[in-house]
Amino acid sequence: MLDRLESGRWELHERAGSVPQKLCVPSGRQLIQLRHPGAQCTSFVVEDGPTQVVVQYTCSGHGYGRTRVRRETNRLVQIDTQGIVDGLPFEFSVEARRVGECTGG
Repeated sequence: MLDRLESGRWELHERAGSVPQKLCVPSGRQLIQLRHPGAQCTSFVVEDGPTQVVVQYTCSGHGYGRTRVRRETNRLVQIDTQGIVDGLPFEFSVEARRVGECTGG
């Protein structure tokens, strides 16, 4: 399901009302580790359906997470994630929407 999401610039809106985050997403798989960006992690797919995927992952020495991505369209998804990053817990929900192409710089 994640491979069907469009690459490009995505805007993430936390449901808690914080300032939107912009992210260049070359692959929908990048949306799994939002609190562990760039970390080398092992993952296990718990559920992989046509509109939803649930993935658990472990980043040795940095923590772990469990993320659910629900696809509304190939440009709009709902993400719920929770886990531990560097010893501290996290839990948040975001709506992620593709807003354009990635730009250099």
